[in-house]
Amino acid sequence: MNVQEVLALLIRLSEEESDGGEVSGLSDVSWVCSASDGSSDSDPEPSHPDPPLEDAPTDVPAHAEVCATEPSPAQEIGKDCTVWIVMEPCGGTGRQQIQNILTESAGPTLHARGNITDKLTAFMCLCDSEMLEEIRDCTIAEARRENGDRATWDVSIMELKAFIALLYVRGAYCGKNIEMESFWSEQWGNAFFNATLSRNRFRDIMRYLRFDKKETRRCRLTTDKFTHVRKVWDRFVHNSIASYRPGSDITVDEQLFPTKARCPFTQYMPNKPDKFGIKFWLAADVDSKYMLNGFPYLGKDASRPATQRLGENVVLRLVEPFVGKGRNVTTDNFFTSLPLAKALLSKNTSLVGTMKRNKRELPPSVQGRAELFSTKVLKNDKVVLSVYQCKPRRNVTILSTQHQHVAISTERKKKPETVEYYNHSKVGVDVLDQMARQYSVKGIIIIVIIIIIIVIIIIGL
Repeated sequence: MNVQEVLALLIRLSEEESDGGEVSGLSDVSWVCSASDGSSDSDPEPSHPDPPLEDAPTDVPAHAEVCATEPSPAQEIGKDCTVWIVMEPCGGTGRQQIQNILTESAGPTLHARGNITDKLTAFMCLCDSEMLEEIRDCTIAEARRENGDRATWDVSIMELKAFIALLYVRGAYCGKNIEMESFWSEQWGNAFFNATLSRNRFRDIMRYLRFDKKETRRCRLTTDKFTHVRKVWDRFVHNSIASYRPGSDITVDEQLFPTKARCPFTQYMPNKPDKFGIKFWLAADVDSKYMLNGFPYLGKDASRPATQRLGENVVLRLVEPFVGKGRNVTTDNFFTSLPLAKALLSKNTSLVGTMKRNKRELPPSVQGRAELFSTKVLKNDKVVLSVYQCKPRRNVTILSTQHQHVAISTERKKKPETVEYYNHSKVGVDVLDQMARQYSVKGIIIIVIIIIIIVIIIIGL
């Protein structure tokens, strides 16, 4: 029986003949009518979700969220159900995104330009009078605490500057492996040392040099492991931020300052040139290699949100003073993640960084092998992922919100522009670390080392 015969049969039926029961086998009639009518004179009834069944098991949700088990050929799905859309590499860079337009000029701030007239005033922008007075007071307190019979021991701000100047010169001479006292030798020494400060006076200042007062240290240690230099360090970082505005690119990385001092947060890192030291998280300007911000790694941080990874927390803290101005942040695979990229993007700041292949948000193709020097490009919302087969058994995964389209180089290795951009913008902290080792004054307090390196940079501007 076809549809027309069914309709004719229904017309012939009278109300008396109908028992009001269900008609089996005619469930498609309503679909046919609605499809042919195409409109209705009555208002549509609001749809309501079906109530849950009373006998349904309570541990199974009515509408469970599940991953697509069979994604389309144009997309891939990560282990955490992140969907990546496969893109074709393009021949151009495309239109510049709003998060990549720098809205302020880079270089020394108005505060720095108004105070810098020579090398000494450039140094004082970073190591200001407040810092020197704090160091002087703590050093005097230590000398008088240790030697009751030398209660008159004193040191002036001028002597403290002379002391730092000698450390500066020692670093410039790359004298980290030279005995410090040999610089005062009549035969092999440097006349500048004898003219600046006597050897015994230098030795006394070095012996008593402190950055906090020991009387109150025990109480402060209960809440801050870094309390020995916290006040001076925070002031130095404040001055660094206030004296310089970075350019369009910022690098975030770790740096190990070598020391074998006994403290709860000394790190052993076998892959570093100096195996033992204090690890700092640093943000540096790519163009000038200027240290913008930093803080030490002291172990587990109770203030970090439980849902936030350590790398994400570090980056957001370091770049907080510089977001919202159209800058880019470059990180390595310890820091880079999809949540970090989206968090920075919400603050008008882009991210470019390598990623570990075992991240749950990555698509399955990062685990496989492809043709040598080939590139696969995928996209999730405004985040672009480039998988470049740099070696037969190894690929490089670059995540970027700086690029919305990825161009491929015409050279033999056919590098994608995301890889080239990463190679260009990753050098900030690495060069700073290289300079710190080259001009090292190993064995001197860490804060003085950093001040010396930063002054070298800012004077060069």
